[in-house]
Amino acid sequence: MMEEEELEFVEELEAVLQLTPEVQLAIEQVFPSQDPLDRADFNAVEYINTLFPTEQALEEAQKAIQQLFGKIKDIKDKAEKSEQMVKEITRDIKQLDHAKRHLTTSITTLNHLHMLAGGVDSLEAMTRRRQYGEVANLLQGVMNVLEHFHKYMGIPQIRQLSERVKAAQTELGQQILADFEEAFPSQGTKRPGGPSNVLRDACLVANILDPRIKQEIIKKFIKQHLSEYLVLFQENQDVAWLDKIDRRYAWIKRQLVDYEEKYGRMFPREWCMAERIAVEFCHVTRAELAKIMRTRAKEIEVKLLLFAIQRTTNFEGFLAKRFSGCTLTDGTLKKLESPPPSTNPFLEDEPTPEMEELATEKGDLDQPKKPKAPDNPFHGIVSKCFEPHLYVYIESQDKNLGELIDRFVADFKAQGPPKPNTDEGGAVLPSCADLFVYYKKCMVQCSQLSTGEPMIALTTIFQKYLREYAWKILSGNLPKTTTSSGGLTISSLLKEKEGSEVAKFTLEELCLICNILSTAEYCLATTQQLEEKLKEKVDVSLIERINLTGEMDTFSTVISSSIQLLVQDLDAACDPALTAMSKMQWQNVEHVGDQSPYVTSVILHIKQNVPIIRDNLASTRKYFTQFCVKFANSFIPKFITHLFKCKPISMVGAEQLLLDTHSLKMVLLDLPSIGSQVVRKAPASYTKIVVKGMTRAEMILKVVMAPHEPLVVFVDNYIKLLTDCNTETFQKILDMKGLKRSEQSSMLELLRQRLPAPPSGAESSGSLSLMAPTPEQESSRIRKLEKLIKKRL
Repeated sequence: MMEEEELEFVEELEAVLQLTPEVQLAIEQVFPSQDPLDRADFNAVEYINTLFPTEQALEEAQKAIQQLFGKIKDIKDKAEKSEQMVKEITRDIKQLDHAKRHLTTSITTLNHLHMLAGGVDSLEAMTRRRQYGEVANLLQGVMNVLEHFHKYMGIPQIRQLSERVKAAQTELGQQILADFEEAFPSQGTKRPGGPSNVLRDACLVANILDPRIKQEIIKKFIKQHLSEYLVLFQENQDVAWLDKIDRRYAWIKRQLVDYEEKYGRMFPREWCMAERIAVEFCHVTRAELAKIMRTRAKEIEVKLLLFAIQRTTNFEGFLAKRFSGCTLTDGTLKKLESPPPSTNPFLEDEPTPEMEELATEKGDLDQPKKPKAPDNPFHGIVSKCFEPHLYVYIESQDKNLGELIDRFVADFKAQGPPKPNTDEGGAVLPSCADLFVYYKKCMVQCSQLSTGEPMIALTTIFQKYLREYAWKILSGNLPKTTTSSGGLTISSLLKEKEGSEVAKFTLEELCLICNILSTAEYCLATTQQLEEKLKEKVDVSLIERINLTGEMDTFSTVISSSIQLLVQDLDAACDPALTAMSKMQWQNVEHVGDQSPYVTSVILHIKQNVPIIRDNLASTRKYFTQFCVKFANSFIPKFITHLFKCKPISMVGAEQLLLDTHSLKMVLLDLPSIGSQVVRKAPASYTKIVVKGMTRAEMILKVVMAPHEPLVVFVDNYIKLLTDCNTETFQKILDMKGLKRSEQSSMLELLRQRLPAPPSGAESSGSLSLMAPTPEQESSRIRKLEKLIKKRL
């Protein structure tokens, strides 16, 4: 069974390996071979039979294989013997290598030990002779050599040498400190010893010793160097008070010059002793000033405080120019990060002429200028002591701003409203610029004093007087609205001339409203910039506490009130004309003429007010657009309301009203550029409002003009012409047509039936009904009216 399976497997394998003649030919051309194994018709059985034709030949092949295995084994045995021989030969060589390495290490260690022993002896001798120059070089070498013996500290001799080195270091430290104490005694202000080469070399040794030795030397030297300062500027001395603060800084400058001349070469440069002296002076001065200001707090006045702060910040700027601040490692002061370049125009680095002029008027002292370098590591190192007393400055600014607001109010009352100036457009009130210039000065000044809580307190003061300015200067000076007690008649309209019969704002009052609006807009934008700048100046942790949104809302309210006043004034001026329109006897109109007198009156008021408002709001076009939009939203509904009061109306009267409505529509569409030499296209938002509102008025009149019989046609026309149709409007139209209540009830019922969803055939039946003679006549009348309007235009 297994033989049959093997035969089947061979046959399958041969079938798989059988190549086509073309492939076989290609292989022979690429890889030519004479080996019978590579032939396509190779037969394994025949090949084996050829090699081993008899059983004897096969046995001879097996013997040859056995002989081959025997020879291979002999070769392997000889190789193992050779390897063993090599190991025996190299064993002695490895021992020699280890011996050489150990000998080298021993010699090196003995040399180090000799150097260490000799070095320790020399170190002790040089220490006794105070040969610090040689000690500085030798001590470092001894310490380096001693590092090689850390693993041998268990050996008593090595441990003894290590202890002698430590003892020598301790003795050196104590001896050097004693030498410095002798040269610079801590008692008294005189320095009998002075600099010497011995002390200079001793500093080099101190660099190698325990860092505490170096720190002690620095501490004692600086303390002795500033001992005279503590005596001269004691709290009970006259020169210790703020008015003579310059003398403190003059004294330390002299001391720094004296140090450079006498001791500049004694201390290593990397010790930065001059900077350390200056920094310690700043710490002492800050503590002394804080103590004396607490004691004499009632004597601190704002000018004295600003004087002291100015001189102190100038001194800090001097330190920043001379020193790098590398010794400020106590964590109390941090280097200031360079602020990102600002595009905000509210605050610049240099004071503006307006600020300087205002400072001169107020009698303020010269302000401390910011160092030009973006980094001042010494900022606040002394001036921080003034921060608890900045409430004096804040209270002073509160008082100054209150007086400034009162002066603005008095000046406005004395000078009166600004004169109209339509050539340049509306301008902000001068007091507005003065207020923000003063704000700018205060903010710059306070930020140089502190970026902490005082800035928050100043922000609160800013908020207070921004609101007061909005209330007292802007809202408080808006003209009060007046109303006319009586209406106008047709005869009075015919006689109406410019400014007569209508109580309205004068030219000066209109200009004042526009100026207040422009000022409020300027205040709104500048307050936003002020908020951004305050956030830049204040500490990061306090940014969230600066929020001027309420003040910006206040100015937005002033803007809205100003626009509303302008709209109310023009709206009120047009009221008598609309009242006269509603009181005319429209049923008695016999023919369609030119536009009615009330239209002429409305156009006259528009032409009087709008150019003035537009010219005075030239710098704030968006608010002029708001005025136009609000007026249209107010006038058009009012016009439609008065239109409903015109009842009853005859066919001719309705045609006259349609003509008047079209005239008003054209005027309203042209309202933004009316009376202007430069014609601008009205904003799309405004045009949409006018077209929608006045088209509704025209549609109402067209419905009024249409015959009310047949009823279905009339109702369908109403639904088609007025998209917002309802029963209330429909009844008003019926009242305008003069229909009786009995007639109206059936028409209202029909409207209610047809309002929800008109049947599909209603439009076709309605359109067919419109072809009836009466609708034709109605359509003809409308076309004639449109031709008349076009002819007039």
